[in-house]
Amino acid sequence: MEKIWLEKSYPAGVPFEIDADKYDSLAQMFFKYTKQYADKTAFINMDVSITYAELEQQAKAFASYLQNTLGLKKGDKLAIMVPNSLQYPIALFGGLIAGITIVNVNPLYTARELKHQLIDSDAKAIVIIENFAHTLQKVLADTPVEHVILTSLGDRLGAVKGFVVNMVVRYVKKMVPSYDLPNTVAFNDLLRRGDASKFNEVTMTGDDLAFLQYTGGTTGVSKGAMLTHRNMVANLEQAKGVLKPLLVPGEELIVTALPLYHIFALTANCLTFLTLGGCNLLITNPRDMPGFIKELGKYKFTALTGVNTLFNGLLNTPGFKDLDFSKLKVSLGGGMAVQRPVADRWQQITKTRLLEGYGLTECSPLVTISPYNQEGFNGSIGIPAPSTDVRIVNDAGEEVGINEPGEMQVKGPQVMKGYYKRDDATDEILQDGWLATGDIATMDENGFFTIVDRKKDMIIVSGFNVFPNEIEEVVAEHDAVIECAAVGVPHEVSGEIVKVFVVKSDPNLTERDIIQHCKANLTAYKVPKLVEFRDELPKTNVGKILRRELR
Repeated sequence: MEKIWLEKSYPAGVPFEIDADKYDSLAQMFFKYTKQYADKTAFINMDVSITYAELEQQAKAFASYLQNTLGLKKGDKLAIMVPNSLQYPIALFGGLIAGITIVNVNPLYTARELKHQLIDSDAKAIVIIENFAHTLQKVLADTPVEHVILTSLGDRLGAVKGFVVNMVVRYVKKMVPSYDLPNTVAFNDLLRRGDASKFNEVTMTGDDLAFLQYTGGTTGVSKGAMLTHRNMVANLEQAKGVLKPLLVPGEELIVTALPLYHIFALTANCLTFLTLGGCNLLITNPRDMPGFIKELGKYKFTALTGVNTLFNGLLNTPGFKDLDFSKLKVSLGGGMAVQRPVADRWQQITKTRLLEGYGLTECSPLVTISPYNQEGFNGSIGIPAPSTDVRIVNDAGEEVGINEPGEMQVKGPQVMKGYYKRDDATDEILQDGWLATGDIATMDENGFFTIVDRKKDMIIVSGFNVFPNEIEEVVAEHDAVIECAAVGVPHEVSGEIVKVFVVKSDPNLTERDIIQHCKANLTAYKVPKLVEFRDELPKTNVGKILRRELR
């Protein structure tokens, strides 16, 4: 596809190309904007705010402790297993400015999932919220982790409010199972003991690793996508470029309900709005919809990101339609397909379009996005971000014509370096700079792309990737299972749910047995909701189970 041919689809004010080398690193970028917007509010959580100047000072103190007390060096790996709270950006930027590679971890991971990620990433230290310390306790001895930084939900909310929140979380709601983790350092103690003045600036280049962001890729177990500082800087410039005509630096407030450990919110909310001097309103528990809406009622927010299930949940919760949407400029959906009824209703109530974007962890993540001046929902994932090439190819690798389906492939400065310690998997997905997405799409005469199917077997539950191999591995560990297969089944709320087909050796094995077994080994969104027992599963002539026939 000739890029110049696509240029006519770009709205006024959106750059066709960006400078992927505008900053040497995210650290350089961070210091520029914390100084430029020093007095502006950077983050709000539970009514407590932190300015850009305070964020810089606390990030430096955090970095100083990593360097001078823990002895972490440039390139070491720091895992962060924390929900949306003020601790997250402090630890994130503290690690990044120290030259540390950040390994984001889902706090809801089971011990099995956590162990795999900590071992695979070579994590030397972890920041973890106490609610899930019992999970770490089960596997810590088997991992390379040498230092544990422990935090509580109320730690950065001030002495009185923080104490009350922590007491309620621990003793009223009983959300902190007992644990025994010796030789930990408390997050607040770390910040008190870390001397910001002794922070040693680290020389970094665009090729240094900023994140190991874990994903299943196209198949198999979770793999760490190596996202360099250049990858991230490029994607931030791309995201900022497509939204810049709508946004006023220093005046935006974005609602961050999606978890910051997920690449979507990390890039689109936390990092992009940092470059705009914007404020992130951190929602710790968006599943509490009434509480979420109560929080929204306190602020005149200007931007909001989410997945289809989040938008749908808000629309169906009493009180949402009565909120003040007068300042709302941007609503962006990603992670899973936005459904037309949801988009239409969103526009009717908020008077703003629900724009749809498309991305992958391996692309930092933004690849395409609906133009900001699009009239309404059209079912497409939009046009390529600036400095991004997208092509549609057939099985022979040849580009197809207009409106012909084929596999979507991406090339651009945001495309990952590869999978950490997985050369074979990297070679499968990356060839000649082109990343094979595994998604089947079409492109129309105006350069708009539409996803029509998935080539790979990945299941998407509420915007989260679920990989059949992992589900099958867990189910197969049950003593009464001979063989199994996992597929995605359409669901009106979450997009898809997991269904497993099982051939059993024990006639007494029940659907409940399988689900309970999975709950003990998988994060909730990965747990099968449907189980079907069969005498046999369809297979190829070489014995490979045919998931597509089961679908």
